[in-house]
Amino acid sequence: MADPNRRRPENIGGNLFVDDTCIDCDTCRWMAPDVFDRAGSMSRVHRQPRTAAERSAAFGALLACPTTSIGSIDRGDITAEVRSFPRPIHDDVFHCGFHAEATFGATSYFVQRSAGNVLIDVPRFAAPLVRRIEELGGLDWIFLTHSDDVGDHAQWAEAFGARRILHAGDIGPATADVEWQVEGDEPVVVDEDITLIPVPGHTRGSMALLYRRRDLFSGDHVAWSPSLEHVYAFRKHCFHSWSVQIASMQRLAAEHRFEWILPGHGRRCQLAPGTSRAALDTCVEWMRGMT
Repeated sequence: MADPNRRRPENIGGNLFVDDTCIDCDTCRWMAPDVFDRAGSMSRVHRQPRTAAERSAAFGALLACPTTSIGSIDRGDITAEVRSFPRPIHDDVFHCGFHAEATFGATSYFVQRSAGNVLIDVPRFAAPLVRRIEELGGLDWIFLTHSDDVGDHAQWAEAFGARRILHAGDIGPATADVEWQVEGDEPVVVDEDITLIPVPGHTRGSMALLYRRRDLFSGDHVAWSPSLEHVYAFRKHCFHSWSVQIASMQRLAAEHRFEWILPGHGRRCQLAPGTSRAALDTCVEWMRGMT
């Protein structure tokens, strides 16, 4: 629990607050922007919730916070918020919540499908979330977009008997026993509705998962920037090669179409049908200016 004695002075007065253990991961700000924003290098409560919807969003963010840096003087009954995860984004795609400090608060997703449920990257191994995923049919696959966001992958795999997928370029001591280690730079069709797309750059073995030619689970390859008002990549956090990441973005633009970008870090977005190439072309031009 967050410590009231470490409450940031930037918080507005009232029940909810952020303490000074915040790592500035942005989770609370995109989950509940009416309540949380950024002041200095950390998040804060800029307005207390006024409606039931705002309260649900804010307490969802409290539960999702990877460092338990959000607190409340009177939590009341938050059973509904706990059980709301995984929360639907659209159709059969869900946000897992319960972000992990080990992944710097990366977003994890759950896809419910008749051919086998998929977890994209991993949240905290939290008992309430484990129970809910059991109720939703368990896990068949765990897709790890890259080495930064593997977190509690072994616990999740053991609990559900799920097979893990990670590119061979990102295999290390903590992931040496991953069942499927993808080789090369060519897309891999797993099922008629799932394609794995190597997108090296952020890390050597970064991959995206394309679901139903609609949802791009992009890891740390590409996300939406509210300030730039277009999709972009993380120049500061490119750990392998920026020029390789630009080439990966060009190839992604040329060869694949989608409507949703669902990143591990950064903001998700829904693009108008048929505009993904133009959106990525804009990203590429921006990236070239950042070399």
